[in-house]
Amino acid sequence: MKLLSLNKLHISVISAVLAAFLYAIFIPCAKILGNYVSNAILGALLYLGAGLGLLFTSPCVRNKEIKSLTKKEIPYTVAMIILDISAIVLLMFGISLTTAANVSLLSNLELVTTAIAAFYIFKEKVSVKLFLGIILITIAGIILTFEANGSFVFNFGSILVVLSCVCWGLENNCTKAISSKDTRQITIIKGLFSGMGCLIIAFLTGEKLPEINFIFISLLLGFISYGISVCLYIYSQRHIGAAKTGALYSIAPFAGVFLSLFILNERPQIQFYIALSIMVFASILVISDSFKRDNS
Repeated sequence: MKLLSLNKLHISVISAVLAAFLYAIFIPCAKILGNYVSNAILGALLYLGAGLGLLFTSPCVRNKEIKSLTKKEIPYTVAMIILDISAIVLLMFGISLTTAANVSLLSNLELVTTAIAAFYIFKEKVSVKLFLGIILITIAGIILTFEANGSFVFNFGSILVVLSCVCWGLENNCTKAISSKDTRQITIIKGLFSGMGCLIIAFLTGEKLPEINFIFISLLLGFISYGISVCLYIYSQRHIGAAKTGALYSIAPFAGVFLSLFILNERPQIQFYIALSIMVFASILVISDSFKRDNS
């Protein structure tokens, strides 16, 4: 029995790390796909890939005791979808205007906006370590929004990524409000409705569908980086807790940075490395705080 529990623990840790890496490949791949697929269309296909993939495949996580969504959760569900649409559209435009490494690192700001929203909306406590981590990540994010050309010039792509993180931080809190319900159902709803919303925006702004092979690749990327990644994240969360899973998953931005540098052969400017150093230290603070809270 003890051996079984130990194996489950190991599998859960591996699941959280694998979920992080599956998400990490999304940004450099989306940067490449952006050369062939327009921004809002790409966002739509990514979400639709996650929703359709989970709808037509056997569930990764099954728990008969978890209840489906009810009318009570409709306001949170609608807000979640609207924020998801806003976030993915902003992110796709942001990716097209700045480096993938910048985008990966800036995604740490999602933690900041999630924590701030949780503090103000749900009155959650924020520890000193977490508060310091939030301040440092914010400072690093501000550094990344400027170009290193000797003058204070805003990087517009980075600003769009920051705005997408704000939307996702708020969306995380909406999702948290309905997290006791069937997570697979929530993910399918997010994928399908957010994807269709992005598709409507794309068509209204004159964007057109790409060639069929790029549609398939985009759907597949959405299924892997959103759909499967979420399933693995949920599995890990149920066995080792939310704090430890979140801490392990926080390697995703840094994995995204190194994948971007390797795959895209990007050469970031000096402010990127300054921000990276600050965010590494901040993430260590957040991870240690998460494990402490989970064990208390």
